[in-house]
Amino acid sequence: QVQLVESGGGLVQPGGSLRLSCAASGSAFSINTMGWFRQAPEKQRELVATITSDGSTNYADSVKGRFTVTIDIAENTVYLRSNTLKPEDTAVYYCNAEVARLGATWRYWGQGTQVTVSS
Repeated sequence: QVQLVESGGGLVQPGGSLRLSCAASGSAFSINTMGWFRQAPEKQRELVATITSDGSTNYADSVKGRFTVTIDIAENTVYLRSNTLKPEDTAVYYCNAEVARLGATWRYWGQGTQVTVSS
């Protein structure tokens, strides 16, 4: 089993910044990809950004140029730096990890952290 623990959400004014963190813990696993998804009220969960273990990134068009995803493989931790936040960025942000473990590929989700952009 792998656990994902997120931190860093909160209330921020439009134009402000936040940094989210997500640490993976468990035994006998290696990270393939980690990333962030978000879900706003009455909307489907959507991809925000992902990063592979070798640093290849993928971003939603809506956050390109404003958000940056990074990974510390040694610490099994992924970060999301969010700049120039907009009210439409308000959502619950979920960490996701795809890992290799026991000869198979597994996917795990964090519990979610609320990000609210409002004046």
